[in-house]
Amino acid sequence: MTSNQTSASQITWDFGTAYEFFISLHVLHDPETHGVRASWAAGVRSRIPAVERKLLEDVMPFIGPPLAWIYHLPQPKDTLSALYTLRQIPAAERFRQIFMAEEHPDDEYSKLLEQIAQKSVWDQADLQAMRKIMGKKDKARYNDESIGRFLDWWVRPAELGEGYLNALQAYQQAFFEEEERRVAPVMKMGLEHAQKLAVSLSTSQLLTELSQGVQFNENILAKKLIIAPAYWTTPLVMYRDLGETHTLILFGARPATMADIPGELVPDDLLRKLKALADPTRLKILRYLSQEELMPSELARRLHLRAPTVTHHLSELRLAGLVNLRLQGQEKRYTARKEALQNAFELLQTFLTAPSDEN
Repeated sequence: MTSNQTSASQITWDFGTAYEFFISLHVLHDPETHGVRASWAAGVRSRIPAVERKLLEDVMPFIGPPLAWIYHLPQPKDTLSALYTLRQIPAAERFRQIFMAEEHPDDEYSKLLEQIAQKSVWDQADLQAMRKIMGKKDKARYNDESIGRFLDWWVRPAELGEGYLNALQAYQQAFFEEEERRVAPVMKMGLEHAQKLAVSLSTSQLLTELSQGVQFNENILAKKLIIAPAYWTTPLVMYRDLGETHTLILFGARPATMADIPGELVPDDLLRKLKALADPTRLKILRYLSQEELMPSELARRLHLRAPTVTHHLSELRLAGLVNLRLQGQEKRYTARKEALQNAFELLQTFLTAPSDEN
């Protein structure tokens, strides 16, 4: 069987700006992780009315984009159809229905939230259990106060469901209605480009190309894949298991020459690469990774740095598309993405020599 046949038999395609509606809202509440300017993200959030903005600030750190729920939406899977579908769900079931679709019912987090929902009240034991689950994440973000605010909403499902829908509608009116028109054509072009690549590349090669350097493990490659374009996550990928046999993968479809922020002149891909390279520790890391594949722990020993520090630098390099990432079980192995280094110089040359639109 040819590589092209392997891809064709394993992959189906999906498209919907509803993915981007929820993803962009997620990015705006966690801009640093996605390389988006925090001050600009705060400015967009400030357009949302105060009551709805506060609800989103309370709940967004504890949820992700509802990718599985969006996948099962009827076409055209745009923002209006997503909001219409949400309105048909009773308020008391609304938030829980789309959020819990993303979680595994047997994991510790889901079980705890189900127990709290059944009691319709939370106590200090629940707070401690949540703190323990969130302990590996940002402690400043997941402190007792923020966890308590989320649980206060969680035990009032009807109020949360109604408030969440109002907040989504406010976000659509304040920002995404116009943004949807801007990014939809780019996402469609990204999907068409991916479909063309699938003709000549194996599934593994295709995913590495679309993800700008991620080599997925065999567990994912063995499944039926649904691939869809996103915009705001570029160059990162997002994926969700849809049952035992299918995985949904969203790849970043924003071109390297285009800025994520509307109206911005400097392309984000260029800016991220230059920022990543303008750090001596990251240059040392790239030098090591240009010679061999290494895990973060191995880099930490060579650089005499703490593992979290190295992980932070690797995240910056990954966000800039400068490293390959190979997932092997629970381990992450990195190599330098040498073609991206050459691309950085080409992007800079193109930017500096392009005709200026300014007087």
